[in-house]
Amino acid sequence: MKLSQFGYDLPEDRIAKYPSENRDESKLMVLHRKSGEIEHKLFKDVIDYFNEDDIFVMNDTKVFPARLYGNKEKTGARIEVFLLRELNPTTKLWDVLVDPARKIRIGNKLYFGEDESLVAEVIDNTTSRGRTLRFLYDGSYEEFREKLNELGETPLPRELNRDVEPEDEERYQTIFAANEGAVAAPVAGLHFSKHLLKRLEIKGVNVAHVTMHIGLGTFSPVEVEDLSKHKMDSEQAIITQEACDMVNKAIDQKKNVCAVGTTTMRTLESSVSSDGHLNPFNEWTNKFIFPPYEFSIANSMITNFHHPKSTLMMQAAAFAGYDFLKKAYDIALKEDYKFSTYGDAMLILD
Repeated sequence: MKLSQFGYDLPEDRIAKYPSENRDESKLMVLHRKSGEIEHKLFKDVIDYFNEDDIFVMNDTKVFPARLYGNKEKTGARIEVFLLRELNPTTKLWDVLVDPARKIRIGNKLYFGEDESLVAEVIDNTTSRGRTLRFLYDGSYEEFREKLNELGETPLPRELNRDVEPEDEERYQTIFAANEGAVAAPVAGLHFSKHLLKRLEIKGVNVAHVTMHIGLGTFSPVEVEDLSKHKMDSEQAIITQEACDMVNKAIDQKKNVCAVGTTTMRTLESSVSSDGHLNPFNEWTNKFIFPPYEFSIANSMITNFHHPKSTLMMQAAAFAGYDFLKKAYDIALKEDYKFSTYGDAMLILD
């Protein structure tokens, strides 16, 4: 398929700048693949489509405050540093994005905090916008990470086009976030409230957790028309034996396995056995899913309404079917659904 096939007009006012008042009361569009039926619900109604011993698989990555603002030595120019990936905890090496990139060269030093207690030196130019920094800090590694957390801010996506506000620290994080390491939230999981999880538990629906630390791979733009030539940046994914056992049991019992979000789906599809079961996994994956694609583990999926030409939209199209997804997006635009990070959700069923 071609990149241009995933273009559509997304008006600015359809991008949700703020989350719904209650996590589980955003809109939910339900897509039935076999019948072609489309229903309009609230997210908390998702429970009606699952039964005892069905399973939700969720990405429990935790977003850390990855956006820092520093000043360049001598000139004092304000530089935004977006932490992407820790390369070496001992030497405090990080891959980062810098903005404006044209001002930053190898050897430059950046100072962070009012007291300039954190200093970083640019040691490599990895991409046109990317750099590798070595942080210079005398304290322990734990103190260094505390300093990053203190100086950093919640990395809200730029397309929201607003400053970070106090509620974002909580709302741009799933309630089941546990393993810190993501620079973007697994947004499909943002719709789950404690109350909804409790209702699922009472109904006997199981929940398994996997981890994918969302990085550049998920939100990098596709810049080639031929999708088969797009190379995803690798992201770290972890599937425990416990999660495998829970998912494989559901598969064997022919229960519903619902992947909550595109990152969860990519994680599951990165470690499939020859007989269609899930294997433990702790590696970096650059799995890129676009139509046509044969899915092995999940038979249902929850996802948001994504930006044009994004890898997230492409994966949703691979699962729903390209024509069906395009129809759903057309309806979503007509029916005032909200798009992007804080937007509404879609449940794709057989």
